[in-house]
Amino acid sequence: MAAGTLTHRSRLLPALIVLLAMNLQRAAGEEPFTPLATGFSGQIAAGTALFLPSGLTLETMPASLALLQRPRPSGPLVADYPLQPAFSRSGSRSRVTLAVPRGTSLYGTGEVTGPLLRNGRTIALWNTDNFQYEADGGRRLYQSHPWVLGVRPDGSAFGMIADSTWAAELSLGDGIVFTSDGPPFPVIIIDLGSPQDVMRGLAAMIGTIPLPPRWALGYQQCRWSYHPAARVQAIADEFRRRRIPCDVIWMDIDYMDGFRVFTFNPSEFPDPRGLDGYLHNLGFKSIWMIDPGVKVDAGYRVYNSGSEGDVWVHDAKGAPFQGGVWPGACVFPDFTRPETRSWWAANYREFMAQGVDGVWNDMNEPSVFDGPDKTMPRDNWHRGGGVLPPGPHAQYHNAYGMLMARSTREGIAAANPAKRPFVLTRSNFLGGQRYAATWTGDNASTWDFLKMAVPMTLNLGLSGQPFNGPDLGGFAGNPTPELWGQWVAMGVFFPFCRGHAVKGSVDKEPWAFGPEVESAARIALDRRYRLLPYIYTLFYQSSLDGSPVMDPVFFADIRDAALRAEDQAFLLGEDMLVVPRWADHPHLPGGIWRSVSLVEGDRGDKYQVDLKVRGGAIVPLGRVIQNTTEESLDPLTLLVSLDSRGRASGRLFEDAGDGYGYEDGDYLLTSYQAETRGETVVVTTERAEGRRPRPNRTIVIEIVTESGTFRGSGIDGQPIIVPLHQVRT
Repeated sequence: MAAGTLTHRSRLLPALIVLLAMNLQRAAGEEPFTPLATGFSGQIAAGTALFLPSGLTLETMPASLALLQRPRPSGPLVADYPLQPAFSRSGSRSRVTLAVPRGTSLYGTGEVTGPLLRNGRTIALWNTDNFQYEADGGRRLYQSHPWVLGVRPDGSAFGMIADSTWAAELSLGDGIVFTSDGPPFPVIIIDLGSPQDVMRGLAAMIGTIPLPPRWALGYQQCRWSYHPAARVQAIADEFRRRRIPCDVIWMDIDYMDGFRVFTFNPSEFPDPRGLDGYLHNLGFKSIWMIDPGVKVDAGYRVYNSGSEGDVWVHDAKGAPFQGGVWPGACVFPDFTRPETRSWWAANYREFMAQGVDGVWNDMNEPSVFDGPDKTMPRDNWHRGGGVLPPGPHAQYHNAYGMLMARSTREGIAAANPAKRPFVLTRSNFLGGQRYAATWTGDNASTWDFLKMAVPMTLNLGLSGQPFNGPDLGGFAGNPTPELWGQWVAMGVFFPFCRGHAVKGSVDKEPWAFGPEVESAARIALDRRYRLLPYIYTLFYQSSLDGSPVMDPVFFADIRDAALRAEDQAFLLGEDMLVVPRWADHPHLPGGIWRSVSLVEGDRGDKYQVDLKVRGGAIVPLGRVIQNTTEESLDPLTLLVSLDSRGRASGRLFEDAGDGYGYEDGDYLLTSYQAETRGETVVVTTERAEGRRPRPNRTIVIEIVTESGTFRGSGIDGQPIIVPLHQVRT
């Protein structure tokens, strides 16, 4: 078939899909969507195009909460641009339809249940407090990401941003159909070479994660709730006594005085500064929860100061809206207002001064127990300010948690300007990775939720949010020892690694399930801590270009159709392949992948995943440590897996682990190279960036081959020669 015929048909497809949808609506008795012409189309970056429906112009485009900056076209759309969205409208609702080539695999769509491959799925974008994902069959959860990644049969890829915060439905059938309850909206299409290229293109539009403090990549222990303070201390002591690595203890809502945010229970937490000091002395950090609902209480400082500044969301009649949450009747900050965000941020100064290290924003969909659909009425009113116009809650609901997380981050940064903020948020929107990490909400302690955790985490990463993960072991319910052991053995390779438990459930600390599971947890966490230098380097790269930290296996071979739906095994970066013990006949990428042992006992333990390193990779490893305050890179171990040519390469990023010195060059990014020369392998420093001095340390080389592991050592920065016929295990 001629290329011109293909192009002609690709232009007709959007219109044909719109006509088909109109006929189906008429048959169902629905008001049909009327086509809207495309009013503007133009290139805003190489391979990236902006489309506006008729009635919107470059000057009248609404302010975007997802994008880093207002799109500025750099030129006309290139001739024969292959993806042309079709706009339509029905009353107050708006729709965009994008035809996709036959055989295209679809991913992304944010925080979603179900398989990795999103073809044939329909989800609702309306952030919802959804315990165990029960509401609406799990079709809507705590976050909204109006984004789809498409991978064509040949491995080339594209993505679509529907830049609207309104309640919406995203349907992935023969094409992509995004239907919003709000007015017409801009669409951005990113059409680049590979899925990895498209993810970098997405990051150029919506930003990347800030480099987190290194401690945030360690294991973290949480429960609703550890209280009183003596219980928190006992948990910390037990981790250290049992030599199970852990970096963070979390405080849930029971630390507060009557669930009043920014307060401490005077009887159970009378000395939060002293508690934080106790944790710090043991190498722990502390993270404390802050919800958006502020208790209506005339004797409460936060309520009074907020009321004086008129910072609350209003109801349809213009009065501060009140709704019930944990403290009882609450009012809610209107984060669309710059004045409110500044007020909220200022509340963190005294709070962080107690030694708090990080903040957990929960319930911020916002959850309202006695509200319609467990949230605010859609006709509540946000007054906006700056670039954000006033509008109903229906317009800002999906962005409420994102705006709260932004304000929280700004407050923490102002309170501790020399430290990198850490914020975890339950609710978020596309682009919200700029402000906070996330977890996948109130999951359950079942095998189904364990298996669902892999595609959920992957699709969040494919939606621009790499710093995410589930509650290990499941939040709700009581796991069996077998389930918890399998979960922690897999979960230590997720970007965000936290164990959590609902009130009233059994204890879910690593030692709570008996000696066998405790040993498995220790082995698994020792594996993670040995890999932290590699994981930290992945996070550094993600902060630069938006690369996911945890990747689907099809990233290893984008042309292998058998990998497109694989969501049991996954990649950690491009060099490590994780195959859970429970995986049932997973499709694994071809090429060289060698199983490796990181700590004693990991090969024989029945829970541990099969961890494989790619042929051609050098993976940096640290020592086993109990927390990230300990020195782990002396000696530094380089795990070398040679490719078919006898070569390998890898990188290591090092800095202070906190603060912003790395932005001024206080870092060391080293590229190592290995090359076979006769019966030896020579490992050299290929290049280095940054002005941080190279440590005077030993490097241990472990060359993994089919014949065993060959070891050698030397001084960092100097060539190291390892014979392939001597030290072998």
